[in-house]
Amino acid sequence: MKIAEIRELSTSELVERLETEQASYKNMVMNHAISPLENPSQIKKLRRTIARMKTELRERELNNK
Repeated sequence: MKIAEIRELSTSELVERLETEQASYKNMVMNHAISPLENPSQIKKLRRTIARMKTELRERELNNK
């Protein structure tokens, strides 16, 4: 997910999407530990997407103060 797509989401949608992505990330890491994924770079992409979402939430929080 690109930063432009993340910025288009409302704060509530962003929080909801972040929770979903974090659950997906934990599941993916667990599955990778048991049996290797075909494309382990998916973990890296998902982790970076989560970081982008958290960064956007933090920016919104600072701008509201």
